[in-house]
Amino acid sequence: MIVDLDLMEANIKKLFDKLLPTGRSIRPHLKTTKSVILAHKLEAAGAKGCCVAKVSEAEVIATAGFDDILITCEIIGKPKVKRLVELFKKHKSIKIVVDSEAGATAIDDALSHSGIEEPISTLVDLDVGLRRTGVAAGEPAVALAKHISTLRHMRLIGIQGYEGHLQHIHDRDDRKRQCLNSMKILTDTADLLRESGFNMEVVTTGGSGTAEFCATVPGVTELQPGSFIFMDTDYRNAIGTFYSNSLTLLSTVVSKQGDRQVTIDTGLKSLTTDSGLAECKDPRYTHRNLGDEHGSLSWEDDAPGLEIGDRIEMIPSHIDPTINLHDFYYAYRRGVIEEIWPVDSRGKVQ
Repeated sequence: MIVDLDLMEANIKKLFDKLLPTGRSIRPHLKTTKSVILAHKLEAAGAKGCCVAKVSEAEVIATAGFDDILITCEIIGKPKVKRLVELFKKHKSIKIVVDSEAGATAIDDALSHSGIEEPISTLVDLDVGLRRTGVAAGEPAVALAKHISTLRHMRLIGIQGYEGHLQHIHDRDDRKRQCLNSMKILTDTADLLRESGFNMEVVTTGGSGTAEFCATVPGVTELQPGSFIFMDTDYRNAIGTFYSNSLTLLSTVVSKQGDRQVTIDTGLKSLTTDSGLAECKDPRYTHRNLGDEHGSLSWEDDAPGLEIGDRIEMIPSHIDPTINLHDFYYAYRRGVIEEIWPVDSRGKVQ
């Protein structure tokens, strides 16, 4: 993986210039970069804390000195809860989400048996239309909040609602309209919880495709964009080229299959296909997958031929799982590598 530093830094500046003036906090989601170094760069740009998806990611980021971490996925099952307790012993600013009484009770019980006195900061995770996780809006959310309030080792601080199903809607007006509908579900439920006597100081939401709309909604306090830093073809096709594709895969031609087709050394172990095939940075070349280790590029007469040993850049179709396949970023500026960054939480999916 190679990163164009000029493009990446421009992406960061564009996002923070657009969102910081709204008064919302920006809590970037590190499930994209999985990198401590990039967490520091985002913090220097104005980020307030960070998000991670899993406990194992939080372990890596917290060990590097970050305390203000929100784990955005439910933590279910004794092994994961045990790891959360051990992490919380050392890092009391860790925040979690819950969407069920069973999940909340299990964490509270584990904290109680550990001897920890301090409560863990907790957010209600609300379903705003994604139908993936989250308690239903309205009274079910209130019932969950009431349950959390009975637990000694949990302190309710707010609510999370992620409209992930809207991030890649191509029509901007439709994406905005649906996003604002989801934000109404989120903020109306936050207001209902406040009316019921619960603390809702944090209302957190948003991704790279919707954060600009979420930031216009009264009651939203923080935003969780992640992919903007690198982008991919899926986001580019949906939201355009305001942010640049700053990360590519440097691939090598390893075999020639006729006059206008070559084999490259990036297959399924290098580039994910859940959002379609990666694309060659030069659009004159058409990409196909050829299995675990290989892909192919073909072209028409108007494109320069490729020979064995040539290098070309591929743009990932889905940035997050692609990064999770690699160990390092090679960051360059105008052709010269300046930095090498490890993918610190690669494979941390527990």
